[in-house]
Amino acid sequence: MPDAVHPREPAVSSAPSPATDFSTLIRTASQELHTEANTSTFMSDMLGGGLGVAAYTRYTEQLWFIYSALENAAPALADDPVAGPFLRDELRRLPALERDLSHLHGGDTAWRRTLSPLPATAAYADRIAEVAREWPGGYVAHHYTRYLGDLSGGQVVRATAEKTWGFAHKGDGVRFYVFDALDNPAAFKRAYRALLDALPCDELEQHRIVDECKHAFTLNVAVFRELSTRFPLSA
Repeated sequence: MPDAVHPREPAVSSAPSPATDFSTLIRTASQELHTEANTSTFMSDMLGGGLGVAAYTRYTEQLWFIYSALENAAPALADDPVAGPFLRDELRRLPALERDLSHLHGGDTAWRRTLSPLPATAAYADRIAEVAREWPGGYVAHHYTRYLGDLSGGQVVRATAEKTWGFAHKGDGVRFYVFDALDNPAAFKRAYRALLDALPCDELEQHRIVDECKHAFTLNVAVFRELSTRFPLSA
C-alpha cells in the first residue's frame, strides 16, 4: 500500500471537531503511519530499483491474500448502511491481480496451489475478515486505506515496475494498478471522501474507525518488514 485503498491502532487523543470533515480527520490522524508505510525499507528499495522482479512478484502475491479478504467479504455487506455505499464493482482488484500473477508466474495458471501468505499477511487478511463479519465501520477503514492508496501512490509502483522490469504500459504484470472502469479517478476520490463525511456514525464510532485505519497501516508495515527480511537490498 504505497499510499494505501480502504487500519488503526493507538487511540485518538481528542474528539473530532464538529467542524472537521471526517475524511479530513481520518487522513490527518493516520498521516504519520501512512508515511511510515510509504517509506518502509522494502518499498523504498523496490521503488528505488534495487530489488529484482522476484521481490515484486512476492509482494503482488501478498496483495492477492489481502484483496481476497476484502472482496470476498463484500457481497455480505452490500446492503449494509455503513459499508454498502463503498462497495463498487469498478474498484474490484482480484481479476486484475490474478491476471498479473499468471503473467508473473510465466503464464502458469496453477500458481494458486503454491501460493502462501507471509505470517504478517495472514494476520492482515484475518483482521479484514474479522471486521467484515463483526463491524462494518472497521471494514470501511480497511477499504479506505487500500483502494484510495491504490488510486494514488499505487500509480508510482506501476510506473516503477514498468520502467524497472519492462512490463507493458498498463499491461500484464501491473494491471492491478489500472482502474480502467473509473472514467475520472480524481472525481471518484472526491466522491469517496464525501461518502466518508456522510457515514452514519457518531463521534465515538469515528474514533474507532480512525483507530482501525491506523491499525491497517500498522498491519501493512508489518508485511513490508517481513518482505524486507526476505529481499535485502542487493549490493
